[in-house]
Amino acid sequence: MTHERAGQLDPGSVVPGPGGCREGCTVTTAPSDDERWLRAARFALWLAWVSLAWVSLAWMTAEGVVGLIAGISAGSIALVSWALGSAIEGLASVIVVWRFTGSRTLSQTAERRAQKAVAVSFWLLAPYIVVEAIRDLAGHHPATATTLGIALTASSVVIMPALGIVKRRLGERLQSGATAGEGTQNLLCAAQAAAVLTGLAVTAVWPGGWPIDPLIALGIAAWSIGEGTRSWRGADCC
Repeated sequence: MTHERAGQLDPGSVVPGPGGCREGCTVTTAPSDDERWLRAARFALWLAWVSLAWVSLAWMTAEGVVGLIAGISAGSIALVSWALGSAIEGLASVIVVWRFTGSRTLSQTAERRAQKAVAVSFWLLAPYIVVEAIRDLAGHHPATATTLGIALTASSVVIMPALGIVKRRLGERLQSGATAGEGTQNLLCAAQAAAVLTGLAVTAVWPGGWPIDPLIALGIAAWSIGEGTRSWRGADCC
């Protein structure tokens, strides 16, 4: 008959901590890295759904429609391009919802596809913005002041950064370029809104400064192309 040495434990046994129970108690272990990742993935899905349902369908719809009306009325290509960008942000939310649904949650293939789809979404409006901005500059088509546009862009400057920062941080936790890229969309929207707001304010105070509007639009197009390239390469995710 063999004897175990005093203090020796069977493989897989659990040692209760100081003051811990020895019999009849359940030992709980800290969540594993995989469990924490899955929890974060579920939160990403929930956040994307909230973004899609509330921001995209409510705020972005209002932002897009009102922005288009104000931009077309004022002849502002910068405001029009920013308003159309709201639809692109909604598309990015749809992509992230797809990425974190069902079996795709743990799929690196789905992550790569989603990442590239978000990148493409950055590039969709750039050609239109460039053509219209150059046409306005060449044809001397000045934008006029719009109080509605100023109010709308100012509100976006306040609202969108918070959502974008949360999504980018979550993308870093998940190692998900798609999620981080969607957050970049929101930050880009806020930055664009700030630029457009500046242009509208200049135009309102100094009508002769109208070229700033198409120049801002060209800047938006260049920024969109650059961010799309970063997202394609996975540079949004650490």
